[in-house]
Amino acid sequence: MTDSKPLQPLQDRVGFIGAGQMALALAKGFLNAGLIQANQLSASDPSEAMRDRFAAETGGTLYADNSQLILNADIIILAVKPQYLPAVLSEIKSEVTSGHLVISIAAGVPLGKYQQVLGADQRLIRVMPNTPCQVGAGACGYSRGGAATSADGELAQRMLSTVGIAFEVPESQLDAITGLSGSGPAYIYQIIEALSDGGVLVGLPRNVATELAAQTVLGAARMVLETGQHPGQLKDAVTSPGGTTITGLKALEEGQLRATLINAVRAATERSKELSK
Repeated sequence: MTDSKPLQPLQDRVGFIGAGQMALALAKGFLNAGLIQANQLSASDPSEAMRDRFAAETGGTLYADNSQLILNADIIILAVKPQYLPAVLSEIKSEVTSGHLVISIAAGVPLGKYQQVLGADQRLIRVMPNTPCQVGAGACGYSRGGAATSADGELAQRMLSTVGIAFEVPESQLDAITGLSGSGPAYIYQIIEALSDGGVLVGLPRNVATELAAQTVLGAARMVLETGQHPGQLKDAVTSPGGTTITGLKALEEGQLRATLINAVRAATERSKELSK
């Protein structure tokens, strides 16, 4: 997990293959934290619009050609959609060396696939990020593969901590992270929407209900993270005998909210396992 120690700037050059939304979020996180400077950053993408946006928002160098990027990067971050990854790996396999650290954020692609193409001596890290990385509140998991060292793992931790929190886990647990934090934002959006609907039902204007619902979720999450208390303890602290909260909690139990969320994580995890095959 991340800590509060100041980040030491990297000397490495960081290149993104793929300049989409997640690549942009990570790059801006690195820059805003002072981990790298713009002159250490580059990206390649077949889309001119994507390249232009990345350059405008980061000041990094842009390439239309992946080979040129690899020549000018020490850390290569594969930020392409999984269906495009085989073609990208085939294109770059003769350019990437054991001196490069290759980090992939492509969902559902196991480390073994990279090793088959790039070789067992390649330093590899597979990352499961989530979309709140775009606002600096990500929850990520990552695993080392190939010849990646513990120092490489620490480096990945430093990089991912600029956009949220990160845990190193065995690759076998990345599907569970996908089911929990990878897919989890969608579960919370649905909860926020439902809370807002409830507010409207009892008379609140929609904009007020939605903002109150979102802020309530944010505040509760910060209480868990910043106090270190178990969620059950925090729940009990606001639950008075015979009061409004226990009445609402009873309704949640009758609706099986707890079981439904547990089952959602399990179902998404199983689907992630299926897709990775």
